[in-house]
Amino acid sequence: MRAVIQRVKEASVKINNEVVGRIDKGILVYLGIEKGDGDKEIEFLTKKILDLRIFPDEEGKMNKNILQVGGSVLSVSQFTLSSRIKKGRRPDFNNAEKSALAKVLYERFNEILSRSINLQTGVFGVMMEVYSINDGPVTFIIERKFD
Repeated sequence: MRAVIQRVKEASVKINNEVVGRIDKGILVYLGIEKGDGDKEIEFLTKKILDLRIFPDEEGKMNKNILQVGGSVLSVSQFTLSSRIKKGRRPDFNNAEKSALAKVLYERFNEILSRSINLQTGVFGVMMEVYSINDGPVTFIIERKFD
């Protein structure tokens, strides 16, 4: 499981010119689900996203997590994060989980996050337009694979 997270001033997702998810200050999460991912990976990533101290304190140092600053999360599924680009010019998507299971895992990921924080989402498996104003810019890649 791979996630690209960005600290944002605002972010939104549009489908067919309609906004389906929007947040102000918070974290934009792009989530890629790979073959073999499951509850352990989801538990690790959701906890990491909620606990990661990437927001500034009163002195401007990254010492606060999203819960401490009252932020929100916009979660967007992105199977391309599971690609491999080792040779050639075309990404290899063989490591991406099959769509039906990936959707279940994405929904579980979102359900767990929504227990602790205001969560908005895109729509799994459809073309989306994602808009964001990155705050910093501050961007991290988190990945975790349990065997």
